[in-house]
Amino acid sequence: MKHHLPAGTAVEGPYGVAVTPESAGWAHTALRVLDLPDPGGHTFGTGDFEMIVLPLAGSCAVECDGERFELEGRADVFSRVGDFAYVPRDARVTVRGQGRFALAAARCQARLEPRYGPAEDVPVELRGAGPASRQVNNFGTPEGFPFAERLIACEVLTPGGCWSSFPPHKHDEEGPDEAVLEEIYYFEVAGDGMAYQRVYGTPERPIDVLAEVRGGDVVLVPHGWHGPSMAVPGHDLYYLNVMAGPSPERAWRICDDPAHAWIRDTWQGRPVDPRLPLTSAKGRS
Repeated sequence: MKHHLPAGTAVEGPYGVAVTPESAGWAHTALRVLDLPDPGGHTFGTGDFEMIVLPLAGSCAVECDGERFELEGRADVFSRVGDFAYVPRDARVTVRGQGRFALAAARCQARLEPRYGPAEDVPVELRGAGPASRQVNNFGTPEGFPFAERLIACEVLTPGGCWSSFPPHKHDEEGPDEAVLEEIYYFEVAGDGMAYQRVYGTPERPIDVLAEVRGGDVVLVPHGWHGPSMAVPGHDLYYLNVMAGPSPERAWRICDDPAHAWIRDTWQGRPVDPRLPLTSAKGRS
C-alpha cells in the first residue's frame, strides 16, 4: 500500500481525490473530493456507504431522497467552520454548485435519514497547550453528530509552528481503551506552504511514513502510531480526518504511544496558543 498520496495522484474523473477501500487496501473508509470548477452539478450513488458532503471551498445544494439542503459553505477551510449534509447508503445524490467538496464515507448496514448540519451546531474544541495547540471541529464525531452509523470525521486546524496529532496515538486494536479504525488524512496548507506527517508502527505491524505534505495531499493510516502533524512557521495547517472500522459501536477510542504520553501532563496550567480558535461559524477569528 502507498501511504502518502501527493495531490494529483489519486484523481478519478471529477474527483481530485478518490480513495476507496479497494484502492487503500482496507475495508471500511473512503474519501472523495469533488471538484466543480464552474457552476454545475454532479450526480452519484452512495452504494453501501453513508456519506457527509462537506464544502472545502465554495457552496452547493445537496439533493437526496426528495430533500434539498442548501450549504452556505465557505471561501476556504481557513475562513470559517462549515455546514454539511449527511446522506445515507443506497441513495442517489446530486451536488449542485461551484467549488471543492469532500465526500467522507464509511461502509454501513443501516439506511438512515438524510440530514443538514448547521455550522453553528458544530462543536469546536481547543486541545493541547503551547506549541501543541490545535482546534478540532467535531462536525462528524459521535458526540458532535450522533446520526451516523459508522462514519467518524472531524477537521483539525493547527497554527503555523505548532504540532498536532501529538502525542502520537493509534487505534488498531479492539478493547475498552482502543477501537479499530482505518483513517484518512486530507491536507490543506495556508499560503501554499508545506507541513509534515509522521506514521510509524510496531515490530509486529511495521509502517514508516515521514511525508512532506501540501494542499490536496492524502496520508493513509491503516494501523500504527500517527503523529505528529507538524505545521511549519508562517503556514497554518488543516486536515480532514475520516475514520471507520469493523465494530458495530461507533466509537473513537485511542491509545497514546507510552514513550510520549507524558507530554499531556505538561499542558496543565499552560495556555492554548492565543491564535486559537482560528475559525468559528461566524468566520475567521
